[in-house]
Amino acid sequence: MTRPAESNADTGAEAPLERRRDAVAARQSSLREHNLAVVSQTVFASATPLSRARLAAETGMTRSTVSRLTEELVRAGLLITRDADGRGRPGRPAVPLAPAAGSVAGLGLHVNVDYMTGRVVDLTGAVLAEEHLTGDFEASDPADVLPRAGELAARLVARVHAAGARVARARLGLPGLVDAEGRRLLLAPNLGWRDITPAELLGDAALPAGVDLRVDNDAHLAAYGIAHAAPGRVAERNTFLYVAGDIGVGAAIVSRGQVVAGQHGWAGEIGHVSIEPDGPPCHCGSRGCLEVYTGKHAVLAAAGLPPTASSADLQRAVAEGHPQALAAVDRAAWALGVALASTVNIVDADEIVLGSGFVPFVDALRPGIEEQLRVRTLAAPWSSVTLRAAPPDDAPAATGGAMRALEAVIADPASWIETPVPATGTG
Repeated sequence: MTRPAESNADTGAEAPLERRRDAVAARQSSLREHNLAVVSQTVFASATPLSRARLAAETGMTRSTVSRLTEELVRAGLLITRDADGRGRPGRPAVPLAPAAGSVAGLGLHVNVDYMTGRVVDLTGAVLAEEHLTGDFEASDPADVLPRAGELAARLVARVHAAGARVARARLGLPGLVDAEGRRLLLAPNLGWRDITPAELLGDAALPAGVDLRVDNDAHLAAYGIAHAAPGRVAERNTFLYVAGDIGVGAAIVSRGQVVAGQHGWAGEIGHVSIEPDGPPCHCGSRGCLEVYTGKHAVLAAAGLPPTASSADLQRAVAEGHPQALAAVDRAAWALGVALASTVNIVDADEIVLGSGFVPFVDALRPGIEEQLRVRTLAAPWSSVTLRAAPPDDAPAATGGAMRALEAVIADPASWIETPVPATGTG
């Protein structure tokens, strides 16, 4: 008896065709995601709104492709179309495109030895909400401190959501070593913290469900913020060595707007460069580290001021010519100059940005630092190093954290479009 013919579905004859169709669909999806990213990054990198025609010319795509992709980005709240008078009107293809204001935002958090702060920034770089709390977190228990940071974050998110914006991503800056994945803090000597996962300690209500939190070194985040004029757009001066001084001293190497983090993400720990091998003991366990000469507590002590004194108190003492205060600043300038000259010799930087606690004292520190750079930098006869203060910002690491959080949205808008972060929720 003749057997009945089997269908293609039964024999699997169509399987190769189905696989080819899946492969084509995958390639098309991948191409779309790539093109969305190119369009997004091109718009955000521009200092002025871009027309669709110009966007097509800059990306090499057809105008119809650009139009289709930009409509997706406009509907997702990432871009907005603008009239010549600057007012936004979604959906008009003949007008330029620019980052959308007040729609999608990044959250930057920062916990340092004597304060914690949070700042929410939208895609234009505007600050939507912020909060700053003073405290004493030196040698503290992270299980006590980080839940407070989580409560601060929850308050900021609630305010932003009430105004109609959505927090997409979050970054937490801490003064120490962070693992390459941005999940664990390995060591923060001045806080006294070691080997913790901050997201687990912030609390379930800190961020809405689906909002990813990454951890980074606070100096790296501050430097990233200085190197960017707005989310996705690098500043004109975007290659420099950044050095911040609070209780500790941190640094970051920035090249063309990107922080050079090193093999493990630990580059920039200039505060623990040894100035004098037999010098005073440091929190890290070594001796003679830069920050025992230039950290806030060290300078105040050398100036004969109590540890509770403010930068304004030290400024006043220097301005009034108090010998101890002048000697303390001179010693800090000498130590900074020694460490910076060695760093310049290694990384070939031609611009140094002094941030955080150093900003009020740049003029007082400059002569001592520049003298050490002149004497100790091998290439000094042929190339000078510019020394400047960081732009005014009372929460630079939080600003940089918020901008860094938005970097993921700008670089991969397809993920945001397909799996948007909920506007509400506490999960």
